[in-house]
Amino acid sequence: MHRVSRMRSGWVKGLLAVLVLCVALLYLGSIKREVHTHSERLQKAHQNDSLRGQGMLHRMDKMELDINKLIKLLHNMEKADAPKAPEVKKEKQVVRKLYPNSPLFSKWGNDLSEEEQKEAESLYQMYGYNAFLSDRIPLNREIPDTRHARCADKKYPEDLPTISVILIYLDEALSIIKRAIRSIIDKTPQRLLKEIILVDDHSTNEDLMEKLDEYIFSIHEERPKLVKRVRHNEQLGLTQARLSGWRVAEGDVVAILDAHIEVHVQWAEPLLARIKQDRTVILTPVFDKVNYDDLTLTPYIPAADAFDWALWCMYESFRPEWYALKDESMPGKSPSIMGILVADRKFFGEIGGLDGGMKIYGGENVELGIRVWLCGGSIEVIPCSKIAHIERSKKPYLPDLSTMMKRNALRVAEVWMDEYKYNVNIAWNLPLKDHGIDIGDVTERKKVREKLNCKPFKWYLDNVYPMLDPLADLFGYGALINDMKPDLCVDQGPVPGNSPILYGCHFYSPQFSYYRINGEIYIGGIKSHKYNSNRCLVDRGTGSFPGLYECKVAENKKFHSLWDFKQGEQIQNRDTKRCLEIALDTDNSYKLIVQGCTGQNWKIQNLMKDI
Repeated sequence: MHRVSRMRSGWVKGLLAVLVLCVALLYLGSIKREVHTHSERLQKAHQNDSLRGQGMLHRMDKMELDINKLIKLLHNMEKADAPKAPEVKKEKQVVRKLYPNSPLFSKWGNDLSEEEQKEAESLYQMYGYNAFLSDRIPLNREIPDTRHARCADKKYPEDLPTISVILIYLDEALSIIKRAIRSIIDKTPQRLLKEIILVDDHSTNEDLMEKLDEYIFSIHEERPKLVKRVRHNEQLGLTQARLSGWRVAEGDVVAILDAHIEVHVQWAEPLLARIKQDRTVILTPVFDKVNYDDLTLTPYIPAADAFDWALWCMYESFRPEWYALKDESMPGKSPSIMGILVADRKFFGEIGGLDGGMKIYGGENVELGIRVWLCGGSIEVIPCSKIAHIERSKKPYLPDLSTMMKRNALRVAEVWMDEYKYNVNIAWNLPLKDHGIDIGDVTERKKVREKLNCKPFKWYLDNVYPMLDPLADLFGYGALINDMKPDLCVDQGPVPGNSPILYGCHFYSPQFSYYRINGEIYIGGIKSHKYNSNRCLVDRGTGSFPGLYECKVAENKKFHSLWDFKQGEQIQNRDTKRCLEIALDTDNSYKLIVQGCTGQNWKIQNLMKDI
């Protein structure tokens, strides 16, 4: 109450002061008019008196200006003292989450309306990334420079080779392709960028027709004939799309990229400089991951591009000599490439290009890596060249790529892997003979190998990829089945966990078993690399149940992990002399046990040799 009274008192005083000043201002104006009239009269008689009158007018003008400023100040004070209307807080409208289980909305999209959620989810299901967001961010957005600091200080020759950039796509979002083109134009020196070649593997997305043509036309107003388009009349797959782009390229160097990329600053110069030094080297930049949901960038450190015996790609450490350099900006040797590649255009043809017999997706990059190393070239990762790449949540070609991967992997093995080709069969749990998969005609590819006078695959294992385990001492692989219950297979059981179980046979990786000549039995897959540890079946020595532990852990714990086994006979532990058997449990289900041998017999699905 007292506070309100003080506010009113201050407001009244301010108002009185304003009134007084206003009266003074009116009085001052009257005086000015009289002085002005008097000054005109004096001007006719006495010039000096006129000057004095004009000086008085100037001083009065200044006084009037000061009073006006004071009135304005008092008026503002009056407004500040006036009581304010209470603020009405707007309640934030809660929007219902339509897709709470969608990966797209796990950390993005909280502010979207229901209609926007529907649009975003629909586009995500179509493309496997956030096309809704892509359509709303600038085509020339800035991405962080994630290179090692030494890269920015490197100097490159002016007379570098020219580059043709080939972008492969199937039903990409239009804004994604536009952004890829824009980043290449903006971040590649004009003197080096010969052309951008768009290869469309028979997309059905209407946006990639006239609207893309319109965008290309706008580019050609700035850079005539910079962009070329190649369209397949039918879907031919990644390998054929890459070959289509290479065939029409005119630059000294070809960079074959996915279309869902953005290039980093100075991405091309380190690649072109390295090929200028050695035209027989096939290069790959370092990828940064663009998250499919919010399109933010996650930097990746330089690493070698590698693979397992199934020919699935993976990242791996460089060889020790690279780390000994203590310079992360230096190129690193790599067993293979991931799929994005940069090569001297003519050498790429001389070395055999890509295997046109590979279908749809997968394996062609590993085939190229092996062939280049065996036939006179090399593969390097260039850390100072970085490309941001969207890792889709799903691929556009097939819902399940494993069928085509399996077929392509067998083709690579047949042409290039000599006596080690059966490791691909082992990785895919296929019989050595009569697997029933048509790998196509490999006659032409074998002629390429002969023409180029390529080295044997053993040289590759010894000199390029010594960490790949040759699996030379394997006797049998596949599902392990007891004669008493042929519909049940040994299974690795819950993971994490150390208890193998019996489970209905489905013949997928949890039931893959391997028996090695040293007596170890692996359950749940076999590792392709020497630096990994497999999981060994063990008899702990106590209790009636077997265990499943990493082999090194089992050795440290003094568990008994060596077994004697012949096809169609018992599986007996060499130390405890107990056998792996099955028994009926109280709930009428079968369980896996170790006990004194009762003559139960086992078979393993595929044999390397008679055991």
